Amino acid sequence: MPKMKTKSSVKKRFKLTATGKVLCGPGGKRHGLINRTSKVKRQNTGTQVMRPQDATTLKQWMPYGLSR
Repeated sequence: MPKMKTKSSVKKRFKLTATGKVLCGPGGKRHGLINRTSKVKRQNTGTQVMRPQDATTLKQWMPYGLSR
């Protein structure tokens, strides 16, 4: 059996926690920041845990997990 490939975009943008949750950076912080309030920009820093519905799709795209 050949090895399954991990999607390159997933390994660049997401991380797995020890309990199997997917960490991601929030969207909406690249451009158009002048239209957003300071509170929204402040809340969009760091990482956040992805919802389980989307995390199941991402876990299919990283069959062996993400080892860094």
